[in-house]
Amino acid sequence: MSIMAACNLNKLQKRLSSQCATDMKRVRVVVVGAGVVGLSTAVCIAETLPYCSVTIKAEKVSPDTTSDGAAGILFASEFLDIPREWQQRWFKETFDHLLAIADSSQASDAGVFLSSGYQIFKDVPWDKKPFWSDFVLGFRNMTDRELKRFPKHKFGQAFTTIKCECSSYLPWLEKRFKEAGGQIQHEKVTDLQKLAQMYDVIVNCSGLGSRFLVKDEKVYPIRGQVLKVNAPWLKNFIRDGDGKTYIYPGISHVIIGGTRQVDDWRMEVDTADTEGIMERCSQLEPSLLKAQVIGEWVGLRPGRANLRVELEYLHVQGRHVPLVHNYGHGGWGITLSWGTALDALGLVRQSLFEKPPCAKL
Repeated sequence: MSIMAACNLNKLQKRLSSQCATDMKRVRVVVVGAGVVGLSTAVCIAETLPYCSVTIKAEKVSPDTTSDGAAGILFASEFLDIPREWQQRWFKETFDHLLAIADSSQASDAGVFLSSGYQIFKDVPWDKKPFWSDFVLGFRNMTDRELKRFPKHKFGQAFTTIKCECSSYLPWLEKRFKEAGGQIQHEKVTDLQKLAQMYDVIVNCSGLGSRFLVKDEKVYPIRGQVLKVNAPWLKNFIRDGDGKTYIYPGISHVIIGGTRQVDDWRMEVDTADTEGIMERCSQLEPSLLKAQVIGEWVGLRPGRANLRVELEYLHVQGRHVPLVHNYGHGGWGITLSWGTALDALGLVRQSLFEKPPCAKL
């Protein structure tokens, strides 16, 4: 090839690259849902793919999302049909993301901090070393002396993890999203086909709403009820391994709970549940009998046998519009939020690579 030909080819490649970049700036991405999964996903896309214009559409935004009432402490149960290494990666990426915030000057604004305590079991669990144990700090089995505090329990684990208070974290993420050029529209999405006429990529983070939005009957509600109490003397978390009794000290109050009522759509506070929560938690921590109840909250977790992070395409008016799903986290939305958001980001990238906006060139 001659020098002149090489120069001309180089100019052509630069022109095509410039044209591609110009076209990619017009890639319109919409994220459905503004809970912790939706906001995390939107932030990842907006900050990583500057050629994308990212909009969030959501019926509910903070402080009215399910995430706002979540306890927000990082550990998880295992999804049995999802490879363990995926779940480890999701947990580690989320933990590392939040730990970096906890170690920064942004910690108080974001409501993210380290929390130490115990997870206790009435019977010795079959898996004494959960999949996330290598990623929290100082994980170990409790000593006999520590277990004496809980005479009805035979086994326990002590560790330091992260607590993320979404009443602060979601507004902090929203600010970060807007600084990256994102927009939030407060509206309910009921028809993805119509949405596909206005956007180039759709990301579905609608949680329990996916039961109706994408007709996924595998998604079901898991009703949770908690109490907020004023107990500033409590500093360490305690969680029963059955997942129904827990005490999580926070910045301004302590959350005690809870319930895990499957296929229960009730959003009203149940006084019987309130009494049961207080009775069970005060058995673990008797001083709670002197604590003032300052609030009650009910939310519906988006349960699913296996959370869904995958790519498909909608066929609309001769176009193939990528639809990326990221939902079904159950009670582990905060715990896995950043990790699955990064996977969703990867699927958005994949869809643009497979059908790039400048493919006609």
